[in-house]
Amino acid sequence: MEQVRIGVAGLGNWGKNVVRCFARAKGAELRMICDADPGKLAAQAAQYPAAAPTTDLATLLENPELDAVALATPAPTHCALGLRALEAGKHLFVEKPMALSTADAEALCAAADRAGRTLMVGHLLEYHPAVAWMKNYLDSGELGTPLYMYSQRLNLGIVRSDENALWSLAPHDVSVILYLFGAEPDRVAAHGASYLQPGIEDVVFVNLHFPDGRAAQIHVSWLDPHKEREMVLVGSKSMVVFDDMSPMEPIRVYHKGADVTGKLDGPALVTVRHGDVLIPHFSGGEPLQAEAQHFIDAIRHGTAPRSDGRDGLRVVRVLEAADASLKAGGRPVEVDYEKGILNG
Repeated sequence: MEQVRIGVAGLGNWGKNVVRCFARAKGAELRMICDADPGKLAAQAAQYPAAAPTTDLATLLENPELDAVALATPAPTHCALGLRALEAGKHLFVEKPMALSTADAEALCAAADRAGRTLMVGHLLEYHPAVAWMKNYLDSGELGTPLYMYSQRLNLGIVRSDENALWSLAPHDVSVILYLFGAEPDRVAAHGASYLQPGIEDVVFVNLHFPDGRAAQIHVSWLDPHKEREMVLVGSKSMVVFDDMSPMEPIRVYHKGADVTGKLDGPALVTVRHGDVLIPHFSGGEPLQAEAQHFIDAIRHGTAPRSDGRDGLRVVRVLEAADASLKAGGRPVEVDYEKGILNG
């Protein structure tokens, strides 16, 4: 396929960025834009006159000249609209989270398989150059054995009423943790509180336990005095800090750690190591533009995208387990992947 003709549905604050990046992607033609709000639609139509505007999603989905659809609509609509797009024979890019339940995520994957179409989920940070650097560093062995990881995604606003902070913010962190660890947790526990709106947690703490003993913690909140976007990965040889609020120096590597020595039948001796701090240089670029280009390239070349439907499914499964733990007052939830059920 020389050119991928694409339409974008959802022109809100984030959707405008999605439109911009697909309009600039090599090998893509932005043919149609859609939003129920005539004002938002008119504003985008003025910027992209080659894209036909419509307030009717069916018009976009049924357009035989479109090869692909990008959904930047609210999360509760992703499954139903995504199924319609796939059943209409379109390749599908859907923003995170791809669905609000494991069953719905599985339905989207199955629909993509039946249609023989590309399904990609907007796990933006998997396309961030700093995360790519962390993945390469981990795979090189220089980190040593990865031990644990934690992340903080905090801000004062935007407060949502259709989803809690877990579903709104944590998909970013869950997707990166699973990507870096190359594994899924077998136990999930989450604690949260609803201070602003009853029943909608605005602060959540999630703990992930992995079968090999690795651990991860996620702290998300839209009720915090600081805007923080930080991830810390601790290994046996070194430690890596990714600060997304520091665009000039997002990665710092700390060559420090602790070594355990001693006899097998005697007391352990722990020696702490302190070394240099490395600030690596690597090429940048806008993650969303890289993500949009990756989707177009996957369609044109018939390759599986990095954040494909199965990747999205894994993230939703963890989020659903965390949500179940939240509803159970923080009780840990075991995830049974073979049976596809959650055991409280």
